[in-house]
Amino acid sequence: MSDDAKKKMTPYTIPIGPTHPALKEPVMFTFEMNGEQILKADFAPGQTHRGIEWMGMRRNPVQIVHLTDRICGICGVSHSLAFARAVEQIMEIEVPERADYIRAIIAEFERIQSHLLWAGVAAHELGFDTLLHLTWRVRERAMDTIELLTGNRVNYGIIQVGGVRRDFTPDLYPAIEECLQYYSDLKSTLLKVFLEDKTIHMRCRDCGVLTYEDALKLCTVGPTARASGVNMDVRVDYPFAAYGDLAIEPILPDAHMGETRGDVFDRIVVRLLEVEQSIDIVRQCLDRMPAGEIVWEAKVAKILNQFKKAHGEALGRHEAPRGEVLHYVRMDGKEHPTAWKVKASSYSNLMSWIPMLEGEQIADIPIIVASVDPCLSCTDRVAVVRNGDRGVMTKEDLHRLSVAKTRRLMA
Repeated sequence: MSDDAKKKMTPYTIPIGPTHPALKEPVMFTFEMNGEQILKADFAPGQTHRGIEWMGMRRNPVQIVHLTDRICGICGVSHSLAFARAVEQIMEIEVPERADYIRAIIAEFERIQSHLLWAGVAAHELGFDTLLHLTWRVRERAMDTIELLTGNRVNYGIIQVGGVRRDFTPDLYPAIEECLQYYSDLKSTLLKVFLEDKTIHMRCRDCGVLTYEDALKLCTVGPTARASGVNMDVRVDYPFAAYGDLAIEPILPDAHMGETRGDVFDRIVVRLLEVEQSIDIVRQCLDRMPAGEIVWEAKVAKILNQFKKAHGEALGRHEAPRGEVLHYVRMDGKEHPTAWKVKASSYSNLMSWIPMLEGEQIADIPIIVASVDPCLSCTDRVAVVRNGDRGVMTKEDLHRLSVAKTRRLMA
């Protein structure tokens, strides 16, 4: 064989990222290719450090709750709820029952809009932009209802340590039910356009497979795990808020398709059926909504005083749209936490990209990467390590560097 022929057969490497049209957020992929087939895949996150935990360590929990809303623009209330639950466990706060139901309702509306946003992204990655626009148009109804209930379309600001900041009064119920009925009527249409379309079936069936065994070994969570047949859901396994009072079962693909293959198609099935499940959960909450207070303590000054008496550590958990989100908090008798660590859902799911991608075609990379609904801005954390030395930059340091950079640019 000639040297030229050997060179043509040699596997070659393709870098994709950290910014690329196929990626919605920065992440660096490296693929070892043989022709169009992926032999090996690797990735390097860490491109979107924002230092939110650093900022939180200099605030009290009442302020941090609003910061947690900004960890993610899609599932902000999931982070707020998980953080608030951790602080409430340390302080042994009993959240009013009505507040727990309101928390569950807004969390399910967030799941509806998040899954519909993901469905539109998936359609786009498949080159089906008509379906992208349809999905994102119908998603607006959930966003409008969230705005009606909380006053905001993004960063709802409704969670408070010990309860919620707004009540869902009975005069809002007709608008909520109207929104739920809108999505109930759309169910058959969405299932038909996604699951009966020949192109989607050909592109997604048996593509990006994550086996049940790999899903367990890699500790995947949420729809990514359930699409591989893993029967897990924090709302069912460790009930919180109002979920313990409700009838909920984890959504698995075999319930609708008769089998589980763990491929991209099954991830579509799980998320579409979870939209229907969220509609049912909100209706259950409205039917059982108890009367009463919505906060443990109305006076913020009294809550702040209680923080100074709090000692201990706790984990707050929530089943976010992408899966389980964890917030670890430790309080040592100060107004601000001694430690606060966030583990977003995507952190648990990113490693599943490797078995999903290896052996597949280069053209399938965008839809496989998108199929776990990754959120890198949720996941990336700050760490300053230079020549083996660890350090933390203060606000003054960052301001000084910012001013110096501006002056260099203007010189």
